[in-house]
Formats: sequence, C-alpha cells, structure tokens
Amino acid sequence: MNISDVMIHINESLSEDARTSLEDTMRKIDGVVSPGFNADKAHLLLITYNTEKTTTAALLETVRAAGYTGQVVGM
Repeated sequence: MNISDVMIHINESLSEDARTSLEDTMRKIDGVVSPGFNADKAHLLLITYNTEKTTTAALLETVRAAGYTGQVVGM
C-alpha cells in the first residue's frame, strides 16, 4: 500500500453541511483513507489516499462532479 496526501483548494465558500457532504462523498472512493477540511481554512480539503487505488486526478474530478471549482495545491 502506498499512502499519499493531496490538498485541493475549493473556490466556493461551503457551508459546514456542504463540507461534510463532500467529505462523505470522498470517503466513498475506493482508496480514500481520510478526507477532511482544514478547520482554519475552510477552502482546503486534505485527502489521504492509497495511490494504488485512486489518483489525484480522480479525486479532483469528484470535487468538480459535485459542482465545485477546485485545483490541486502543491504541498
């Protein structure tokens, strides 16, 4: 298993319910270990995932499919 992290910046302002819903959506992706928004910066979604099961591109596409504009932030 190869674990990695990716941070995605969400352009829209999300309510707490919307953030929770997006985290739940990300958890359903095979290989996602832990998605979570930064408490101090609600636009940043940090996702820990298994690179053997999913890709950064697939994670970003899931965010976009949920109706949000986002981009990967270098770490």
